[in-house]
Amino acid sequence: MNNSLIVLLGPTGVGKTDVSIDIARHLRCEIISADSRQFFREMKIGTAVPSDEQLAETKHHFIRFMPVSEYYSSSLFERDVLNLLPELFKKDRVVLMTGGSAMYIDAVCGGIDDIPDVDLLIREKYTLKYKEEGIAGLRMALKLLDPVHYEVVDLKNPKRIIRALEICETTGRPYSSFLTKQKRERDFQIIKIGLERSRGELYDRINRRVDRMVEDGLENEARTLFDLRHLNALNSVGYREFFDYFAGKISREKAIELIKRNTRRYAKRQITWWGKDKEIRWCDPERVPEIISYIEYKIMS
Repeated sequence: MNNSLIVLLGPTGVGKTDVSIDIARHLRCEIISADSRQFFREMKIGTAVPSDEQLAETKHHFIRFMPVSEYYSSSLFERDVLNLLPELFKKDRVVLMTGGSAMYIDAVCGGIDDIPDVDLLIREKYTLKYKEEGIAGLRMALKLLDPVHYEVVDLKNPKRIIRALEICETTGRPYSSFLTKQKRERDFQIIKIGLERSRGELYDRINRRVDRMVEDGLENEARTLFDLRHLNALNSVGYREFFDYFAGKISREKAIELIKRNTRRYAKRQITWWGKDKEIRWCDPERVPEIISYIEYKIMS
């Protein structure tokens, strides 16, 4: 039997955590988190970190292992996971990776381009530009420096635009010139399982999950992080809306409404991203025995 990495993915709110625990319990394997927001220690409620009971039952990696002030990226995640996997495969031929951060999952499964480290002063320059000029200033700069990437980047996402700008200025080359998309072969089998629900059911689950997060103390968690709101890690749904409320820009009710809306939009983008991947076997989260049977078949084939 070959070493196998099971990749359980799907949009936020679809039910990945519970299904991953069921799979790991059956296969007696460990879990790698591929949710980039769950990496940070200070962000627990707003990132839907697995419960203490779930973490105690199954060993997880890359859960709350770094401070929000520390820089991390999909390329660093690729490096760290590939360094960890040989150790895990010594204990078991199967490892489960689950999460919703598509770029991080893609980095592990097929590699990403060798993009150089950036000059932190340049990052600060564009972060300041965003504060002073808003996203329109970032868009204009990117259109000048890299018109090719300007046509494909999410123009509503300042983090993505800043990333492209800092690479352009650090290297003197367009960011798009680094995106060759050459897939790297891995020495382990990759089995991708996608969880899907009807759009109406998914959106209802998202709305109810946001309500639970608020009941569990999301507002207080966000308040403790308000002074750090300039950090990239905190430019996340669930936090930035409460930051606007704390700053007096919107009401509390509006903040909660926007968290639900923006989470639904994020889920839609995730679905669109993975819709292009023909390697994914899409499954109903309520049919865990069928998912496990499929995994066991793939492992042994």
